[in-house]
Amino acid sequence: MAVRESFDYVVVGAGSAGCVLAARLSEDPGTSVLLLEAGGPDDADELHIPAAFSSLFKTRWDWNYETVEQKHLGGRSAYWPRGKTLGGCSSMNAMIYIRGNRADYDTWRDAHGATGWGHDDVLPYFTRAERNTRLGGPLHGTDGPLHVEDRRYTHELTTAWVEAAVASGLKRNDDFNGAEQEGVGLYQVTCHRGRRWSTADAYLRPALGRKNLTVRTGALSTRVVLDGGRAVGVEYLSGGQTSVVRAEREVLLSGGAVNSPQLLMLSGIGPAEHLRELGIDVAVSLPGVGENLHDHPASPVIWTTRGTSDMTDFVTPGRLLQWQALGRGPLSSNIGEGGGFVRTRDGLDAPDMQFHVAPTMFYDNGMREPTAKGFTSATTLVAPKSRGTLRLRSADPRWRPLIDPAYYADPADLEATIAATRMLRDIARQPSIGRYLVSPFLPDRADDLSDSELADHIRTWTQTLYHPVGTCSMGTGETAVVDPALRVNGVEGLRVVDASVFPLIPRGNTNAPTIMLAEKAADLIRS
Repeated sequence: MAVRESFDYVVVGAGSAGCVLAARLSEDPGTSVLLLEAGGPDDADELHIPAAFSSLFKTRWDWNYETVEQKHLGGRSAYWPRGKTLGGCSSMNAMIYIRGNRADYDTWRDAHGATGWGHDDVLPYFTRAERNTRLGGPLHGTDGPLHVEDRRYTHELTTAWVEAAVASGLKRNDDFNGAEQEGVGLYQVTCHRGRRWSTADAYLRPALGRKNLTVRTGALSTRVVLDGGRAVGVEYLSGGQTSVVRAEREVLLSGGAVNSPQLLMLSGIGPAEHLRELGIDVAVSLPGVGENLHDHPASPVIWTTRGTSDMTDFVTPGRLLQWQALGRGPLSSNIGEGGGFVRTRDGLDAPDMQFHVAPTMFYDNGMREPTAKGFTSATTLVAPKSRGTLRLRSADPRWRPLIDPAYYADPADLEATIAATRMLRDIARQPSIGRYLVSPFLPDRADDLSDSELADHIRTWTQTLYHPVGTCSMGTGETAVVDPALRVNGVEGLRVVDASVFPLIPRGNTNAPTIMLAEKAADLIRS
């Protein structure tokens, strides 16, 4: 198979990290960059309407993954949407801008050997990326490519819930990315004038006119080409044809926590015994590839409502025209409008739980049509102790991998979620939100639920909050896959730059940390 072309850098995956890398590296006109994306262009209205994010699930813009059967979810599998288009998951997420807690990054540095990734090290990259319309320095950026704004529409139920949470004893927080994370309030979003602002919008599109940047969609990367101990190119499948492109400097994997470890293993880099079982020649034995998989499990608490509207009321041609013309109205809502961060028990160094609230019935990933007007609040465990694995099903790159997040394998995760569920039910008793709530929908009883009954509810309805990380963990330990410069151990010219390198999941939505990571990675690569 002939090598068709060569570039200085080949970036695999045009998602939250890949778009950043391609844009930053191509700022040097003397550097050539190829960006490969398995999905198509981000050219449909649905990708840009904030309120439409769940309508993208199980469409052509979605990898449409499923986990293996989960022992602690009653034996059911969990659906995992992942973005398959320019912008990746930043083109189909709920757009909530959260960086995580200071303790997360200091733990990366102190407990995992990720030197240079403490909070004070990464803060400049958060601010460099950010263009915040309300908040400024020193903790926020105002002239970066990533627009962050207060949502242009907030439903009265969300405001009422925040008031109820404050009345229940939680403190109000108007900036979850400021000096303190703890508290409740309204989320800022990665939107610009009421439209989704993905990394394709923020980084890639402004760079497309550069002669030294090439973007190919519909290109499924199937193997990293190795020559001895060095990565020298990428094999990819497009239009039924297999091609190989050469990387003169480096290959950069930005496929995310599922696709990056999958591609490493397909290339013979990973757990040796597992690769041999599938008939894959072992190029580099790296037992940590596919290990340390963890995620934020979310569980809903839902009520039917009265005396107010539901977000589904606004799916009308008139509201669509309002959004198209002005970027305003209910369709500029990201659905998960508010929430906050709490500790479920005394003695914790940082919050272990995040709340999300939505002015509609949102459960089973929003795949079920609401049966009545409703209100959803949800627990999200942001400091999970459970760890799972990712493995190949086949040596064929078109096969989906085996994904096992091992939800609630550590009993402490379920205990924390039960405690947080009780907190949500206490908040619902406060007058500001209680006057809108008619009756419980999930679970279908309001009071006197035992821990066992709450556990059954949680196991039945837990879903991903779309934040898998850790499968190519960064650090210096025996199971580290990449070093603190994101270089794959045992291979020259190969790095992983995406959420798979997070040794510990940040407390909060993972899009902003992934963008930060890619900003810092660009500096590491150029240096």
